Amino acid sequence: MSADLKHTLPENIFRIVFEKSPGSILVKADIPRFTILAASDTYLKVTSSTREAIIGKGFFEVFPDETHLNDANAARTIFTQVIKTGQKIDVPTYQYDVYNADTGGYEQHFWSCSNVPVLGDDNKIAYILNTVTDITGEVKAKEAAIESENRLRLANEATGLATWDLDMRDQSFVCSPGMADIFGHPAGTVLSLEELRSQISADDFEHIVRRSHQKALFSGRHLYEVRIIWPDNSAHWIKAQGMVLFDEQKQPIRMLGTILDITENKRDEIRKNDFIAMASHELKTPLTSLKAYIQLLTKKLAGTDDAFISNALIKAGNQVNKMADLIYGFLDLSRLEPGKLQLKIQQFDMNKLIANVIAETNPVNYTHSIIFKPHGELNVNADRDKIGQVISNFLSNAIKYSPKESTVTLSAKIAGDNVLVAVADKGIGVKLKDQEKIFQRFYRAESDHIKTISGFGIGLYLASEIIQRHKGKIWVESEEDKGSTFYFSLPL
Repeated sequence: MSADLKHTLPENIFRIVFEKSPGSILVKADIPRFTILAASDTYLKVTSSTREAIIGKGFFEVFPDETHLNDANAARTIFTQVIKTGQKIDVPTYQYDVYNADTGGYEQHFWSCSNVPVLGDDNKIAYILNTVTDITGEVKAKEAAIESENRLRLANEATGLATWDLDMRDQSFVCSPGMADIFGHPAGTVLSLEELRSQISADDFEHIVRRSHQKALFSGRHLYEVRIIWPDNSAHWIKAQGMVLFDEQKQPIRMLGTILDITENKRDEIRKNDFIAMASHELKTPLTSLKAYIQLLTKKLAGTDDAFISNALIKAGNQVNKMADLIYGFLDLSRLEPGKLQLKIQQFDMNKLIANVIAETNPVNYTHSIIFKPHGELNVNADRDKIGQVISNFLSNAIKYSPKESTVTLSAKIAGDNVLVAVADKGIGVKLKDQEKIFQRFYRAESDHIKTISGFGIGLYLASEIIQRHKGKIWVESEEDKGSTFYFSLPL
């Protein structure tokens, strides 16, 4: 078989191919006319032209230079430079408005183009291949994004918010100018992530910031409040919140959010807590006297046959105990401010502590069976009184929120490197939506079952704060109408 196969191509094949190519025209290098020799269908479409209207005419007869274009981007300047240098020249973005026959007016359009020199037979620049792409949509989308970003920035500045963005892959960090003001630095100061973190105490960073950061890697959300120290040594408070972005493999790639100065709110809160502490302290003395008088009357009238008096004294004693619990709760709440809650760490047997709490609860518990079976010694290093307060709160809640004659079960065991304590009841349970919030201050779940049960929603909050300051964990597992189990763990 002969290898000398010959193919005959149509004479106009190159013109056909060119006309079907992307938005391109071929202009002659005849300065200053730049005669248009060919145009693709796409080029005609995007420029609202016809081949008959432009072929053979000078480029600037058809497409006059826009007066608002700067000299560097003007087509005449670009074409001339291509011929002089023999180099391809790209123009990433320029504006050229297109006439719309339907509306009878010009529409704003943005383009990008490349200009490629083409050599003739004499090895000189004979033509310029000009290829354009309509990027109006991209430009306007970018402008809209910039405008939206500017509006957001202005809104943030107006509300005192500063924004930040942390790349989880290379740990690069950027923040808005307002961050300097919030952290007590002169306007315009550029702060690194390390500099910002250095203004947070090591303890707060480890137990509040880092814990929130680690939790956000799973939940996608982070929120915390922490105290910072300004360069002038004054104390301030900030609130940080934001979200984590993940890639397709569910790996965190960015963490971004806002910082808000909440110093005034915190100072108001401190003043409020100081007032609560003062009022609670003043109430404690007369209440102690009242409790003593009721106990004396109870003993004095122990042999009376008057059932009404005996019952009234028992109820009065119960109400005084409830009031005492509330007052001591408020006193503990005021002590949670930084530096006020002091932990007295000592070694003690957790099983003995639980047994003592049960023994203190039984005299006022007439309705529930409490089960606890200790197994040997279970020594931990913690504040015995504070941990006892947590167990007492768990136990009293179990009794309060479960049916009469039901059983409350306590347990304590070693789980890995921790001691795990649990209090289980067969009560009304906690709805799933309330389980994460139930340890927040003053939070009470909304339920018809608890409308008549007294409380301010501070007991579990205090318990949570005590456990967290012991570097432990606290949580609940519950199913509505089937009971709850409250847990806490402490490191050994």
